[in-house]
Amino acid sequence: MNFIGSGVVFHVPSFFSELKELEKNLTAVHDRILVSDRVNILLDLHIAVDGLEEEELGAIGTTRRGIGPCYQTSRARTGIKMADVFNPEVFEQKLRRLADGFQKRFGELLKYDIEGELARFDEYRQTLSKYVVDGVAFMRSAQESNMKIVVEGANSVVTRAQAFLSNLCASWHVGRPVSVKSPVKERGSGTWRLYLFPIKQALMLDVDYGSYPFVTSSSTTLAGIIGGLALNPKNITETVGVVKAYTTRVGAGAFKTEDTEEIGTKLQEIGREWTYLGNVDWPQTPMWMLDVLDTFETIKIAIAYKIDGEELDSYPADLDILNRAEVVYHEMPGWQKPTTNARTYYDLPRAAREYVEYIEKFVGVKIKYIGTGPDREAMIQRA
Repeated sequence: MNFIGSGVVFHVPSFFSELKELEKNLTAVHDRILVSDRVNILLDLHIAVDGLEEEELGAIGTTRRGIGPCYQTSRARTGIKMADVFNPEVFEQKLRRLADGFQKRFGELLKYDIEGELARFDEYRQTLSKYVVDGVAFMRSAQESNMKIVVEGANSVVTRAQAFLSNLCASWHVGRPVSVKSPVKERGSGTWRLYLFPIKQALMLDVDYGSYPFVTSSSTTLAGIIGGLALNPKNITETVGVVKAYTTRVGAGAFKTEDTEEIGTKLQEIGREWTYLGNVDWPQTPMWMLDVLDTFETIKIAIAYKIDGEELDSYPADLDILNRAEVVYHEMPGWQKPTTNARTYYDLPRAAREYVEYIEKFVGVKIKYIGTGPDREAMIQRA
């Protein structure tokens, strides 16, 4: 079962569009996805405002998908929750109040059709209701069950929580709880699992610990998972950081290890990374895309920053300091051999293993898995 937790900003048209794509290759899609009744509704209004704020405040590299403005209205307590969608009168009242506030701020610059958005939600309401559950009750029941909970996203953190006791779960349909007597069994599996997908950004885009203000509007750390899902931290048995063998960045902001010359171009072509590119900074386990580095003569690893010849103790909060900083690199020879067919750690070239082990020692984290290609099977698992 896949569950979209309460900390998410949720764009309903995108949800239905992605469901259609999933239906092309998967069965019983609609029976395996649930959405918390507490998610923040990301409106087309937020998307319209996002572009205007970029122009008003100066570009910070937003995706212009409305995420920032949606979190703003949520924190200002003027936003719309999923539960509001099923009360048409409340939904319309809140939407008109929200639109009026933005209209006063941006005037004629704001191009937004409020009547069109209201009409679309009239169409969405009935279909959407079958996916929506009481997020708190659902998570409580899941954690009181003998279930494995895997929290996963592209935010560099994967968490496995093992809960104990009896059954799954309570679901919620337009305000009325319905008991579900047995957990959902994963197709083809002999174990009971609940898969959860809460967030999708990396650490340096975290609103508190990233390169502020060039960040997303939410917490992308383990703390965001716990709060965004009502997950009891005592139930977490394993946390795994996920990184690529080289670092990329989307959007604006300081990126001291970015390479805009030959190496960066080569990484873009091989890794199909049309974002900002740089050298490895803080890898943890597992490590994806090692094969992208197969043809490089030398590999540079950023290990510190210096200001006026003195190393900084940590990544600075002051971006002016970071912009003036000098990157300290450790250089290693490349392996210049293909790793795509490697299935065990010792199938890798010696130089590739030395690269992995240097990073492992430097960050003090065991690298358990190594990705060596785009296929599912292109994965080395270390003991």
